[in-house]
Amino acid sequence: MNNIIDQHEGFSKEMTREFFRSVYGYMFTALGISGIIAYLAGTPEFFTEYFMTESGISPLFYVVAFAPVGLGLLIQMAYQRLSLGVLLALFMVYSALMGLSLGVIFLVYSGAAIASTFFVTAGAFAGMAILGYTTKVDLTKFGSLMYMLFIGIFIAGIVNIFMKSDTMGFVIAVIGVFVFTGLTAYYMQQLKTVAQDENLSGLDRSKLSLIGGLQLYILFVNLFLSLLRLLGSRD
Repeated sequence: MNNIIDQHEGFSKEMTREFFRSVYGYMFTALGISGIIAYLAGTPEFFTEYFMTESGISPLFYVVAFAPVGLGLLIQMAYQRLSLGVLLALFMVYSALMGLSLGVIFLVYSGAAIASTFFVTAGAFAGMAILGYTTKVDLTKFGSLMYMLFIGIFIAGIVNIFMKSDTMGFVIAVIGVFVFTGLTAYYMQQLKTVAQDENLSGLDRSKLSLIGGLQLYILFVNLFLSLLRLLGSRD
């Protein structure tokens, strides 16, 4: 009897490890794609050619900047109806579009500031991910609060695109650091629950690992941008 229990626990742990390997594989793939494209697109020549017109910023820039929002929602809301292949293709397109929109940070901040902020982000993200995975406290209510704050700063961020208020931008960045670190812990706890669900089919686990990678990627990028706004030195 004990051998059966031990075998079951061993299988459950291996299943959980495999799920998180896939989750982080997707996350790091997205970060790699976005990082390479952002670096290549982050030049004055590229920005001027594709995102500027004689009258100012091209509408194409706003399409590239906001398209990932709709695409991310589509992936997360319609994943059950879409095949894994289609989800993966949309995921790659999402990563590429994010890279194009992130290229602008290379025009605003120094390379040293971007690199140092990336490592600070990685440390903070890892710490909160570990906390979310290991804590015994139910973070459901906390996650709901963080999500409401996220919606608030998202709307405020859109408004500030037109207001261009440095003060509002700073406040959004401060709140953003708190929100995105909190959501990292919350989503890690949720993903742990999914990983340990033995009733999921292999296809559903594959799809949900992609969704999990997307969610963690979004949190990492937003945490990075919030910290860059606070810590980065502008060129």
